Amino acid sequence: MPSSLSGSQRLRARLGVLGIAAFAALPLAAQTLPPPENVVNLSASATVEVASDWLTVVFSTTREGPEAGAVQTQLKQALDAALAEARRIAKPGDVEVRTGGFSIRPRYSPKGGTNGWTGSTELVVEGRDMAAIGALTGRIQSLSIARVQQSLSREAAERVEADVTAQAVAGFRAKADQSAKLFGFSGWLLREVNINGEMPRLRVPVVAMRASAAPMADEALPVEAGKTSVTASVNGSVQLTR
Repeated sequence: MPSSLSGSQRLRARLGVLGIAAFAALPLAAQTLPPPENVVNLSASATVEVASDWLTVVFSTTREGPEAGAVQTQLKQALDAALAEARRIAKPGDVEVRTGGFSIRPRYSPKGGTNGWTGSTELVVEGRDMAAIGALTGRIQSLSIARVQQSLSREAAERVEADVTAQAVAGFRAKADQSAKLFGFSGWLLREVNINGEMPRLRVPVVAMRASAAPMADEALPVEAGKTSVTASVNGSVQLTR
């Protein structure tokens, strides 16, 4: 699958492939479908909740001063100190470390002229080892916590996709069977179907965050895994048959 696709596009594409397999046994023969009559539009969805296994913590800081070079130097020193601490526990998949945004811009006075410079920098630490990342927050002193997010790793999301798609397809088929029975028909033919998936999202955020002030020494971030929801929906039409 092309890497240029966005996360949501990749998820929809994977769910579509899974849905095709789930619908393989349906009574569909596109080349012999009768003229459209007794057509019913249906929709069904399913949601699976799984424990979040990926923690992302974004650290940041800002600096101000009369000279752009001095501000840049201060930001670099703060980032270097945080990076040195984070790299001590870095391990691919378990704890991943990368730099985020780094910017310097003029600071304007109320009268419209520039009276200095302001800048900001970010460090992103993420991975499966939530305990190690939480402990790291108490050791990084040069940056403060800006954002915390829990989610699913790519591997966990892929594992749950098949399950949630199968449940959505089963719900669609059950509604088609029920519609045929209620209207006095013996069966149905699938005419159109669309399968869509929603990107995993944190449903119950339970990560405690500190204030934006610099963290106290050895004050680790309390971390408890929450739940992430993955949803698939099926929309389409069936033709009721005698």
